[in-house]
Amino acid sequence: MVAPLSPAEIEALKKITTPTMSNAIETFNVRPRNEGFMDSSIRCILPELGAMVGYAYTLTIRAGRQEPSPSPLEVWAGALGIPEPRVVVVQDLDAPNPIGSYWGEVNGNTYKALGCVGAVTNGGVRDLDEVRRLGFHFFASCVLVSHAYDHVVDFGKPVQVGGVTVKPGDLIHADQHGVLLVPPEIARDLPKAAAEYEARERRVISLCQSPEFSPQKLLDLYIQQAQEGSKA
Repeated sequence: MVAPLSPAEIEALKKITTPTMSNAIETFNVRPRNEGFMDSSIRCILPELGAMVGYAYTLTIRAGRQEPSPSPLEVWAGALGIPEPRVVVVQDLDAPNPIGSYWGEVNGNTYKALGCVGAVTNGGVRDLDEVRRLGFHFFASCVLVSHAYDHVVDFGKPVQVGGVTVKPGDLIHADQHGVLLVPPEIARDLPKAAAEYEARERRVISLCQSPEFSPQKLLDLYIQQAQEGSKA
């Protein structure tokens, strides 16, 4: 079990874009490059809020019909068992045609008070102006008008969102580009790895923008970087 990141370590991760975080993770070869991130069905609704980093608290919800639901106190207490900062990851069981939004101004304020910084859902969200002012992140498949019969069905169990299985306590990094799961065993090493990856990219970009550019020089640089990587 990896110890939760400190506030300073969380802030260091928030300074990295999600694509750069993905690049940095690849350098550790801990998972295939086509895994660990949500597909394009999940989009950033409030990109101006920047990067979001936190530990997943999972729910399933439904809004298309009325049915028994767990006590709100049980649901809220479940969130407190996850390290801060928390990200609520919600599988909408009405998807792929969600009809009612669990997320709006009220639940945004409720979950922010519970130490959550944002929500990720394959369902919808609403009250965008109010939630933007609150600074609560929304990543969702759509924007909806009504809450319909929205209610929690279950909580604290693995969920399927955006083609990814998310378990309670998973570490999430997300920004305007999408949502990424961060392997906790390498999380503390990622700021350094990201800086090194960006430095290699900067060498390529600088050459491309230089009056000394030529295709051969670019190929030579790629070969040199590959050789440097094999010696690391």
